Amino acid sequence: MPIIDKPLTSTLVLKYEDGLTPAGGPQIKQKSLNYVRPDADHGSLHEVSAALFSLSEKPLTAVILRDSTELVEEPEE
Repeated sequence: MPIIDKPLTSTLVLKYEDGLTPAGGPQIKQKSLNYVRPDADHGSLHEVSAALFSLSEKPLTAVILRDSTELVEEPEE
């Protein structure tokens, strides 16, 4: 039976530096934005993330998009 992938939602994860660890390396934290449309343009998501963090004192280090997809069996006809 064929399997259909059905996009559900996406989560935008923004990683940023927030000070130093006791060992002296950068401490990385993250903020998540849930319920991003799965068909959102990746370039636009990156631009928006960079624009948001341009308002912050913390430097943005990574933009990650986590997609959720349901795998369903295609009904037989």
